Amino acid sequence: MAAVPSQIRGLQTDEEECRILKVKVISGIGLAKKDIIGASDPYVRLSLYDPVNGEITSLQTKTIKKTLDPKWNEEFFFRVHPRIHRLLFEVFDENRLTRDDFLGQVDVPLNQIPTENPNAERPYTFKDFLLHPRSHKSRVKGHLRLKMTYLPKNSGSEEEAADQTEDLDPGWELLEAHDMAGPRQSQLLPPLPPGWEERQDNLGRIYFVNHERRSTQWKRPTIQNGDVEVVRRPINNVDAEQAFLSRRQISDHDDNTTQELLLSWSWEEKKDSKGRRYYVNHNTRTTTWIAPIHQTTSEAPPAASQTGAGILQSLSPPQTPVRSDLSPQRSPNREATPESGSLPVGWEVRSAPNGRPFFIDHNTKKTTWDDPRFKVPVNMRKGLSLDPNDLGPLPPGWEERVHSDGRVFYIDHNTRNTQWDDPRLQNSAITGPAVPYSRDYKQKYDYFKKKLKKPVDIPNRFEMKLRRNAVLEDSYRRILAVKKTDLLKARLWVEFDGEKGLDYGGVAREWFFLISKEMFNPYYGLFEYSATDNYTLQINPNSGLCNEDHLSYFKFIGRVAGMAVFHGKLLDAFFIRPFYKMMLQKPITLQDMESVDSEYLNSLKWILVNDPEDLDLRFTIDEELFGETHQHDLKPDGSEIVVTNINKKEYINLVIQWRFVNRIQKQMMAFKEGFFELIPQDLIKIFDENELELLMCGLGDVDVKDWRQNTKYKNGYCAEHIVIHWFWKTVLLMDAEKRIRLLQFVTGTSRVPMNGFAELYGSNGPQLFTIEQWGTRDKLPRAHTCFNRLDLPPYESFEELKEKLNVAIENTQGFDGVD
Repeated sequence: MAAVPSQIRGLQTDEEECRILKVKVISGIGLAKKDIIGASDPYVRLSLYDPVNGEITSLQTKTIKKTLDPKWNEEFFFRVHPRIHRLLFEVFDENRLTRDDFLGQVDVPLNQIPTENPNAERPYTFKDFLLHPRSHKSRVKGHLRLKMTYLPKNSGSEEEAADQTEDLDPGWELLEAHDMAGPRQSQLLPPLPPGWEERQDNLGRIYFVNHERRSTQWKRPTIQNGDVEVVRRPINNVDAEQAFLSRRQISDHDDNTTQELLLSWSWEEKKDSKGRRYYVNHNTRTTTWIAPIHQTTSEAPPAASQTGAGILQSLSPPQTPVRSDLSPQRSPNREATPESGSLPVGWEVRSAPNGRPFFIDHNTKKTTWDDPRFKVPVNMRKGLSLDPNDLGPLPPGWEERVHSDGRVFYIDHNTRNTQWDDPRLQNSAITGPAVPYSRDYKQKYDYFKKKLKKPVDIPNRFEMKLRRNAVLEDSYRRILAVKKTDLLKARLWVEFDGEKGLDYGGVAREWFFLISKEMFNPYYGLFEYSATDNYTLQINPNSGLCNEDHLSYFKFIGRVAGMAVFHGKLLDAFFIRPFYKMMLQKPITLQDMESVDSEYLNSLKWILVNDPEDLDLRFTIDEELFGETHQHDLKPDGSEIVVTNINKKEYINLVIQWRFVNRIQKQMMAFKEGFFELIPQDLIKIFDENELELLMCGLGDVDVKDWRQNTKYKNGYCAEHIVIHWFWKTVLLMDAEKRIRLLQFVTGTSRVPMNGFAELYGSNGPQLFTIEQWGTRDKLPRAHTCFNRLDLPPYESFEELKEKLNVAIENTQGFDGVD
């Protein structure tokens, strides 16, 4: 029997099934940065515990100073019950002034650890364990290198069992029942399919690279579902394409704009000799009076001048047969069914010669394709926000009453139910995509478009012949080769290799969608995801290591962005707020860091209100690159200058400049060079950073029902609180553009994740939209973008809440003044 070590932790008595476990904590690899200066002081805390009875004993290693790759090489011995006990390894960053920062953890079952004779140790029998977060807010990265073996007993049976354990396939481990549902299963996964690679980004998040298709994804692929994902990807691309199409550059303020933005790729809108609008499908060489719009809401009505039913029958169709390509799911109108309820007084439903129902308003002597029972209220179609007094009568069978406490509630006599919510606000036309209102941004946009005039001495169109499987390379060579950039302002004419068709705007929109997916793909190393979400982008400061010609690519991307703005198209990407501020040449402030890295922001705020001399900080910053830490001076001889109360504001300003500006200055200059070749720099400055995001990336539709279902309430608020009812009533009365402004105000971005508000991210990870009771009624609402939280005072009336919320949204520039 092997000699028993003098100090053994764990069980006090040597029971029959107990074993002595030897644990060697070797090193940490690529740990996360938590200190302000970029390095950490890590140590490991080991805890032996029983999942039922709790912790048995704990101890920790020594602290290694200022490193992200510490080497401990410390051994510990535990007396354990292999089938019951577990070991928890927690890595911390020692902090002298505040609590120690968490760097990750590994939870190891002890039932499959091999036995090894200490007198005949085998080299390289360690294992690298991926560090895991202990909550969704934890930001961790890196690995912990450990070696664990049992000391042998007299019987050789255990050693034979250990040999069998070692014969298991690498990376596999026998799990107990309670392990299967835990978060630790991610470190016990089967190998990746051929052509795939697992990587970590600079924030420690695991992502997967498909080298065959040159794409990245967050979800781990497996051999079993590898082929399935290939099939699913085109479907997901269709969904992304539809979401991209549903965005618009500005509020819809007329029917022509709406239809132009929503036409399919191969469709063209024309007018006949009588001014009537019809649509040409160049793929099938057919025409139709019905607009092929990519949405499920009702389409635009016929020309307002058309009156009476006879006009439809007198329409002379174009020379080719009229054909509708709308599927039942995409039909823009709802049939008149008994479930739809009776038509309003003075209305009648009839059918056109092709069988399509239309509606006659005998009150105004006009016709429309829209079912009046599902229509958006008139004032919203005119581009104004809803007024509670203009919602019209209650639905049949409903009654409005006043509660004893003064609150209004509604009775549905049809179902004998009561509710606080106004049933008129539950119309899908209101809770879904609303027609935006006319506000300052629209006036700016109109002025902006008037100033963007097409040069007169250029050809009628700018042609690009591209290959779909090489759209980035072909577009790069074609656009960057243009010396006279005014040529890029001509009408875009895009042709894909092997595809016959005419581009009347649809193919150009598809090209902007496809090129966006390629340009901003982190696989190419030009951009990277910011913070802990997966939908806002920032320039990769190390892009030069990925591509020697990276500056020319950034100039190309700037030209594409300028072309999108000039031609009224959109980019399928959203950037961090400092990116837009740098385009507008606005200074970056401390608060701009909130939506990007809240932990770093809190560290700088702590310095701002405390004396930093005890930290022994210098005017330097540490940056980790490929496992090596590099030190950068924030000012000449910065390593010799100590941060004090006198110069700490200068230090913070220099850190912000380094974080957002200095590291990417060359890339940003190249991007702006390309962008401003098409868009005058002075003209773009009429927008603020929020409006610039709408101009470049579009205005999406917000699903208020999904938003409401995925909202948390704190500090006294709940879903049934009267103030919360007033808040959602205010949101429902808003139009799409104002809802986007509210979303920007609270979350810092206008983009909603593809899968809805349930996957909304804050700067520390998944974070639902939150409303917290705060302050007094004389204060305005305030926002915390890092937590997606709105601090809402307990106002005493709906009108007061609506007014104060509007003031907060409209008068907040960027993040200035937002707590």
